[in-house]
Amino acid sequence: MEMQAKIETNENTISKGNALKHLLGKMDVRAYTMVAAVILIWLLFGMLNDTFLTARNLSNLFTQMSVTAILAIGMVLVIVSGHIDLSVGSLVGLTGGVAAIMSNWMGMPTSAVILGTLIVGLLLGMLQGWLVAYQAIPAFIVTLGGMMAFRGALMGITKSTTISISDPSFALLGNAYFAKGFGLIMAAIAIAFLIYSMWTNRKSRQKYGFEIPSFSLDIGKLVFFSLLIIVFVLVMNSYKGIPFPIIFVILLAILFTFLAKKTRFGRHVYAIGGNVDAARLSGINIRWKTMMVFVLSGLLASIAALVLTSRLSSATITAGQMYELDAIAACVIGGTSLIGGSGTIVGAIIGALVMTSLDNGMSLMGLESFWQYVAKGTILVFAVWLDITSRRKKAGK
Repeated sequence: MEMQAKIETNENTISKGNALKHLLGKMDVRAYTMVAAVILIWLLFGMLNDTFLTARNLSNLFTQMSVTAILAIGMVLVIVSGHIDLSVGSLVGLTGGVAAIMSNWMGMPTSAVILGTLIVGLLLGMLQGWLVAYQAIPAFIVTLGGMMAFRGALMGITKSTTISISDPSFALLGNAYFAKGFGLIMAAIAIAFLIYSMWTNRKSRQKYGFEIPSFSLDIGKLVFFSLLIIVFVLVMNSYKGIPFPIIFVILLAILFTFLAKKTRFGRHVYAIGGNVDAARLSGINIRWKTMMVFVLSGLLASIAALVLTSRLSSATITAGQMYELDAIAACVIGGTSLIGGSGTIVGAIIGALVMTSLDNGMSLMGLESFWQYVAKGTILVFAVWLDITSRRKKAGK
């Protein structure tokens, strides 16, 4: 009887362990880990500096994060497809300079400035994508050349001077805040969308015979994200409201998440990065898809340039320097694999928040800038090591 009881106990323990593994397998563990890392970073800097967790500083932090997050959204698709884009920082500088010239020197209205800047970013992205996809030049070389060429072009068109922005409507792009009531409405819409998404996902999995996550797990995730949304809106409203650039990030994140997960283009990009030969045999137009990935990256770089130039109220020849490395680091920290085939938009945004939190916290503490580079470089290497280690475990090596 005792032996049988022990056997039953062991079986129950094993079944509980399997259940735990099953539960964790259903969750995006990397994303939750990164959220926990952000919270820990905030608590650490909050204890070290009284101003870090104030509503004003957190509002500034999210505004600072917006440029890196926008670049990271485009970089995710580039890396997932198996390439790299080292030119986005210089492209931010160049398109920001174009925007300042059109606004200040040419006196164009804000709508024309926005449209012209987006067209320049799109065309330059298309040029690089064409060289990579149709001329078979490695993306590393093309974008490295673009990084230098775009920076030189910026110096040339601006005559190496700082161009200020005097148009108040253009300045609103990076400095305006939404009314507090708008934030509450946005929170309600976001929570309603989460509920709808959870419900439709469960119905869809049930319809096609897939395994359905436990209802308690889904409710737990719903409560967790709902609380994050509510806290975010309340903190922003306690200062001036939600910063306008954050709305850019949210809308772009929703759009590109839909593009990556729900469209044929997105599935093809992941297929190309996962196994290019299999994708070719499946009939995927690899060249066209590759070029479009760089087009989107260039377009997002020009959007980031509009936000940055507006926020700083000027365009300088140093604008965007090292931003490409911040964007790549944000993607990798957020779980995007450098060998291609896997990565998420949400993960990249969380990675951008980690990077910006480190910059902001160390700046408030008065640490010299070299410590910021050391910290970000160390975290980047650790994130890549973590990705490689997890892949080896999955492969059974």
